[in-house]
Amino acid sequence: MKANIRWGILSTARIGVVKVIPAIMHARFCEVTAISSRDFDKSKSIAEKLGIPKFYGSYEELINDPDIDAIYNPLPNHLHLEWTIRAIKAGKHVLCEKPIALNATEAIQLNVASKKYPRQKIMEAFMYHFHPQWIKVKAIIDSGRIGEVKTIQSFFSYYNIDPTNIRNKTEVGGGALMDIGCYCMSFPRFLLGKEPIRVLGIINRDPEMKIDRLASGILDFSEGVTSTFTCGTQLMPYQRVNILADKGHIEVEVPVNAPPDSPSRIWLRTGSEREEIVFDPVDQYSLQTEAFALAIIKNTALPYTLDDSVANMKVIEAVAESSNTNNWISI
Repeated sequence: MKANIRWGILSTARIGVVKVIPAIMHARFCEVTAISSRDFDKSKSIAEKLGIPKFYGSYEELINDPDIDAIYNPLPNHLHLEWTIRAIKAGKHVLCEKPIALNATEAIQLNVASKKYPRQKIMEAFMYHFHPQWIKVKAIIDSGRIGEVKTIQSFFSYYNIDPTNIRNKTEVGGGALMDIGCYCMSFPRFLLGKEPIRVLGIINRDPEMKIDRLASGILDFSEGVTSTFTCGTQLMPYQRVNILADKGHIEVEVPVNAPPDSPSRIWLRTGSEREEIVFDPVDQYSLQTEAFALAIIKNTALPYTLDDSVANMKVIEAVAESSNTNNWISI
């Protein structure tokens, strides 16, 4: 097996500094080589704080560094497409934060561009896919233990009314649907292994910041199978997923932000029996990074492709369109 994958971090975004960079540093087959910011002093400060050898005052310098194999892109949503394409053109693999782009058109554009650089691997960073709790949930469903899944309910919220926060800026792709609603679209698609045929959405916007602060909807997967969701950025922090089937029920306690330093739990109910399944603490960001690095090292297919990212963006876009038109939107 070749030496570790050498990572460059594109920007000093908080999610990278607080969660992803430490996770990469603790992941197998990985090392963090450099970090960049348009503010050189900030880049230097973060590099020194985290023990990163190189730091740059521009994104261009980072992606052109020959000592970097892969880029982690946590830039604002409106910059995902541009800098991911720039990175693959520079010969880098890219793990890009969700959502992969501002809309389905951009996601398709990235997918098309990726075909021109088949040696470069690109994956959207839906880290929950790699947590053992979700691997177990998927295995239970696929085994038929709870019967046929009929509906999936997801809820994800936090409270943030800071107008300077990037999540509250419409021009850069802020808002509930893009930031956390993307998970609510991804969960049922992942578990059911298929796409919804139509969606219905209701969105409430902040009167001053104009971002969608509360979004709810229904995803119709045909044959009576549905998924409902609510996501909000001005609500009490909470998250949960419930999967209801004709012979059982699974509840995921912390579906997205599973803590890396304490156990995670799901509850499985079949008939009158109730089982609590506990998972040892893991860092899902490390597991995600390891999976990505191994695909590079072994030159194997990624577990999740840009086709999946495009499909997820189409659902997000359809929910927004549904709210605007007060109609069901076919996909």
